Amino acid sequence: MAIKELLKSRIKNRADLSSFKRKIAKKYKIQCPNNIELLKVYHELLKKKRVKKSVRVDEAKASSSASFLLRKNSLIENLLITRPIRSLSGIVNVSVLTKPYPCPGKCIYCPFEKGMPKSYLSGEPAAERAKRLKFNPYLQVKKRIEMLENEGHSTDKIELRIVGGTWSYYPKHYQNWFVKRCFEAGNNRNSKLKNRASIYGSEGEEEDKVLFACQNLKIIQRQNEKAKHRIVGLSVETRPDFITISEIKQLRKLGVTMVELGVQSIYDDVLRLNLRGHGVIETILATKLLKDAGFKVLYQMMPNLPGSDLKRDEKMFEEIFSNPDFQPDYLKIYPCALVKEAPLYKLYLKGKYKSYSKEKLINLIKKIKLKIPYYVRIQRITRDIPSKYIVEGGARISNLRQIVQEEMKKESLKCKCIRCREIREKYTSEEKIYLFREDYEASGGKEIFLSFENKNRQKLFSFLRLRIPAYALRVSAGKPSQNQKMSEDGPLAVFPVLKNAAIIREIQTFGEVVPIGAKKIAPQHRGLGKRLVKKVEKITKNEFGLNKIMVISGVGVREYWRKFGYKLRQTYMIKKI
Repeated sequence: MAIKELLKSRIKNRADLSSFKRKIAKKYKIQCPNNIELLKVYHELLKKKRVKKSVRVDEAKASSSASFLLRKNSLIENLLITRPIRSLSGIVNVSVLTKPYPCPGKCIYCPFEKGMPKSYLSGEPAAERAKRLKFNPYLQVKKRIEMLENEGHSTDKIELRIVGGTWSYYPKHYQNWFVKRCFEAGNNRNSKLKNRASIYGSEGEEEDKVLFACQNLKIIQRQNEKAKHRIVGLSVETRPDFITISEIKQLRKLGVTMVELGVQSIYDDVLRLNLRGHGVIETILATKLLKDAGFKVLYQMMPNLPGSDLKRDEKMFEEIFSNPDFQPDYLKIYPCALVKEAPLYKLYLKGKYKSYSKEKLINLIKKIKLKIPYYVRIQRITRDIPSKYIVEGGARISNLRQIVQEEMKKESLKCKCIRCREIREKYTSEEKIYLFREDYEASGGKEIFLSFENKNRQKLFSFLRLRIPAYALRVSAGKPSQNQKMSEDGPLAVFPVLKNAAIIREIQTFGEVVPIGAKKIAPQHRGLGKRLVKKVEKITKNEFGLNKIMVISGVGVREYWRKFGYKLRQTYMIKKI
C-alpha cells in the first residue's frame, strides 16, 4: 500500500520523501520504512506489471498523461536510491579483502590485529564484511553486488579493488585463485567448490590449483567480457620495491589496470625512521615501470609521519606534481592515525611523537588540494579506521573530506581534482562542452590528458589519458635516445607488442551508470568516449609518427574497444592506425 501511495504522491525531493515516510508510518502504525524496502516492493510491482516501468525525464518524448506518469515514477525511483554518489562516477566500486598473511614490512605506524590482514582493523566497513564472510572473494563480491542492487544502483560496470596487506607478497597460486573467484562472482556463476571448505581459504588453495588447470583464469575472464556484472577495472595495493618486470607480467595476466603504491613519503630520512624498508628511488622506478606498461598509478601518501612536519608535508605534495619522476594519476591522503595496535604508540607514550591537531590537519589538506592538477583524482582523504581506535589528532575526524570542502567553499577556494569536478547528477543534455588538453612530462615519457568539460572547467564530463613512453618517442636522425636504451629492460622485455606504440591508460565518462544495452540521455551515451578515442588516434599518428595504439583495457571493457577495431594481443587491446 505504501509504495502505491508513494507513486500517487507529489513528492519532488528527498525532504518530501522523508516527510511522506513519516506520515505512512503514523497512518499504518508501522516502523518508518527505509528506502531499500520501498525500492524492493517497487521492483516487485514492476515485475508483476502492476506499475509502469520508469524512464528518465529526457526520454519521455510525448506530453500525454502516460508520459507524465513515467516521469513521476522515474523521479521517485531516483529518490529511493540509497547513497546515489556510489554510482555517479560512471561505475560502482567493490572492495574485497585478502586473507590475513605475513607482511614483509616492519613499518612503525602500521597496526596489526590478529585475524586481519596487516594494516587493517575490525570495524572498517569492507574489513567487517570480509571477516564475516571468512575472506572468501566470491562471497565478498556477490554480497556487495546484492547490497548495491538493493540500494537501487546499476551493477553492470564494476571497479574491483583488492585490498589487504601487500598483494605482491601473497603466493602466486593464491593470487590466481582469488582473482578467478572474483570474476566468477561477476559472471554470476560458481564452481563445484561452492559448498566446500576450499572457498574459504588456504585449505582449498592446493586443491584449487588442480581445478585451475581445467578452468583457468583466461576462460573466466573471457566469459566476463559479456557478463551481467563486468569488471571494467581492477586495482591492487602493493609496495614500490615489489614492482618488477615479472610482477608486471603477473599483474597483466590477472587483468589489473591500476596499482596503488604505498609511497607514504618521498623523503628517505622519513622512510628510514619509519622502517619502511625502501627508499624514494624504488618509488621512482616503480612509477616508471607501471606507466610504461600502461597502468594507472595511485600514490598512498601519509602526512604526519615521524620525522616530517607541516612544512615538509606541504612541500612533499608540491614535489609530487612538479617533479616528472612522480606525477601519480590518483592520490589517497591518509594522515598518520595513531593507534595502540602499532609500534608508533610506544614512541607516543615516550613523548617522541605528536599527532597534528584537527585545525592543523584541516589547513594542511586545504593547501594540498589547492596544488592538485586537473589530471589527478583524490580518491580518499583519511582511512576508514573507526575513531574509537585512534588515540588523538585530526585523523580521528571520519568526515575530514567533507569538513575541508565546506571550509574551502566558505573561503571561495576551489580544488581542481577530478573528483571535485565530476559531472555526477548535475547534468543537462543542453550543456555546451569544450575539449581541453594538458601535456606534461612524466617518468621519461609524455602524458596527454584530454577532457570534455564546461567552459570554466568546473564540470568534467569525460577524460582520456594517453602516454607516449620513452621507448616510443620519435627519435631525431633515427637514433635511439638514452631513455629508449634504458627502456629495453622495461615492459618491452615481456610485452614486445608495446614497441613503438602509444598507450591509452584510461578513459572514463562520468554521470549515472547507464546499464549496458540501455538507452538514456546521459554523458555515458553522448559519444564523448568515442570522440576522445578518435582524437588521440590522430595525435598519435600526426604528432608522434606512430602507427600503433594500445589500451590497457579492463576485461569487462574489451567489447567496447572491439567496436573501434581494437584486437586483444598479449593482454592489451591493440589497433594499427
